Amino acid sequence: MLTSLCHPPNPTMRQGNRVTQNPLETDTSLQRAIDYEEHALQAGGVSKAGSTLMAVAGSAPAYSIAASTALLIGAAGVGAPAALLWCGIPMLGIAFAFGYLARVDTHAGASFSWVARGLHPILGFLAGWAVVISATIFMVAGALPAGQMTVALFAGDKVANENTLLVTLVGALWFLVMAAAVIFGVHTTERAQWVMSIIEVGILVVFAAIAIPRAITTYHHGETFSWDWFGFGHLTGAGVFVAAALIAAFYYWGWDVTANLGEETKNAHKTTGLAGILGIVIVFILFEIYTTTTLVMLPGKTIEANSGNVLSVLGDAIMPGIGGKILIIAVALSTIATLETTLVQVSRTLFAMGRDRTIPFAFGRINRKWKTPVFATLVVVGVSLLLFVLANVFGDSVGQILGWAISSIGLQIAFYYSLAGFALIIGFRKVIFRSLKNFLLIGLWPFVGAVFMMYIFFAAIPNNEPVVNILGLGLIAIGVIPLALFYRKAKDAYFSRRPLDVPEDFEA
Repeated sequence: MLTSLCHPPNPTMRQGNRVTQNPLETDTSLQRAIDYEEHALQAGGVSKAGSTLMAVAGSAPAYSIAASTALLIGAAGVGAPAALLWCGIPMLGIAFAFGYLARVDTHAGASFSWVARGLHPILGFLAGWAVVISATIFMVAGALPAGQMTVALFAGDKVANENTLLVTLVGALWFLVMAAAVIFGVHTTERAQWVMSIIEVGILVVFAAIAIPRAITTYHHGETFSWDWFGFGHLTGAGVFVAAALIAAFYYWGWDVTANLGEETKNAHKTTGLAGILGIVIVFILFEIYTTTTLVMLPGKTIEANSGNVLSVLGDAIMPGIGGKILIIAVALSTIATLETTLVQVSRTLFAMGRDRTIPFAFGRINRKWKTPVFATLVVVGVSLLLFVLANVFGDSVGQILGWAISSIGLQIAFYYSLAGFALIIGFRKVIFRSLKNFLLIGLWPFVGAVFMMYIFFAAIPNNEPVVNILGLGLIAIGVIPLALFYRKAKDAYFSRRPLDVPEDFEA
């Protein structure tokens, strides 16, 4: 049966003790109910364990370390571990916000729906649009390392670092393979994730176990470790903290794919929130271990010279001879896995937006056999392939392309995460002070997360390269165009959306 939150079959809904007219049900109520019924995703297609796996795969630990470590160290130096820590704490607050919002509104659009109901539909649309834009840009930031790692395995690091065209073509091929897996159903997606992510995380755990004692006792080609690396002392200076925080936000980003899979997850109103929190904790531990060991085991010039492939060099330092190749395999699997989860996230968001008529309804259609939004997925594939070509034309190197993409995505992440956090605060305001637990987990921690994300969003703008602001802000602003074009069509289905229906006895 379809729920009243996502696929309302009846013309009325119950709010507390009152029965109110469903704003989705107008003179076209029968046709709209049929549309929701016919275009429903596969309920229960993702298991509880699979949801946590998706959160880890979405954050892509091996890929994030390989693609972002040099950028983070370049921005913060030995303050890189502190940037991950002090961004991770508010990020957990956002994860709590997503979890509690999912408890009352399990929706494929996630923040697209929550922000609309908690704050305002226009902000909700822009939050959903930011998800779409950030995920689409990521197809370049994700596919390039996949291509780079594959080329490195067969042609060596020199070709992988210098031949952007070859790297782009191989990355595009991997992207198309993952697009097929997403199209063929959520069961296929989950099974592929189990294989790729278990091998990836297993390799990272084994290498971490080897690296820690070596970094402590015998191998010091980089900095001398200090616990001060986890404090604020190394994050001072004009724009240092904000630049590092944006990159750190990109590290964590992706765990929220669990929320977009809510309509397809078993016991989703409880599962997705917990899965997101567990995913952040797991990748935080891996991020800190590998960032710290990179600082200790590799000289600064080596890190800078291998900005797009630093994990391979670290692998050779940890296990000379074969370690680099093994970690390249981990990065390739991680990148391919996160391409898949990102495609899931953007296709489900577009599906929700199409279903609510805020963009053409074709995006809200699903394939009857596979129960996936095939049209939305194919559009993303086409746009992403175009971006691959543009990246190859305008980017001088893989490292430069990654730097632009990561920083611009960081802006978009901060934007929609902060809106989701504030949506929780406003939507749940009547129950925040019901208990100390509510105050901490529904009120204070998500509020800190939302303020933090909003701060780095605005503070980063003056210090960014122009191309970063054009990608990060300009593409969000373009969302005003479909907003204006489809406002009338979506007025009943989305822009008259009812507030969040939070029970008065809600407990965290």
